[in-house]
Amino acid sequence: MTIMQSFLNELEKEAVTTRKMLERVPLEQYDWAPHEKSMKLGTLATHVAELPAWIEMVLNTDELDFEANPYKPEHFTSTNELLSYFEKCLTNCRKNLTKENETQLELLWTLRNGNQIYSTEPKADVIRMSLSQIIHHRAQLGVYLRLLNIPIPGSYGPSADENNF
Repeated sequence: MTIMQSFLNELEKEAVTTRKMLERVPLEQYDWAPHEKSMKLGTLATHVAELPAWIEMVLNTDELDFEANPYKPEHFTSTNELLSYFEKCLTNCRKNLTKENETQLELLWTLRNGNQIYSTEPKADVIRMSLSQIIHHRAQLGVYLRLLNIPIPGSYGPSADENNF
């Protein structure tokens, strides 16, 4: 199995749970946040949905400079729009996780804000981090949903909501 196939397999497994989580995000609560320093629910859900696009970006660029490309999250008016965006990001990501792109994995990729460099790492490491970010922010989204008393789907087995623990 190639490294790209391994990344693709992991992406597909995580997409199942991510999709279930995004389906539960209530549009009417998009501006809610558990703390003043926390992301708003809608921003967090959008970030979770867009993270597969980071993998595509890493494979097709040498860097991301926030100074030159300020972050502008998408805005959705329905859960279906959010889910469609997630599916679009997944589809584009899948198209790039190919054996032909395996040669890209050792090349360096930089995350920066103008002259401030946050990291320069091999693309394989950045893809690994991107997959981890999907899991991390999805768990964060789960906490938000729990605080809003919305049942949580299981990730790696049933949740307390699914088994009435």
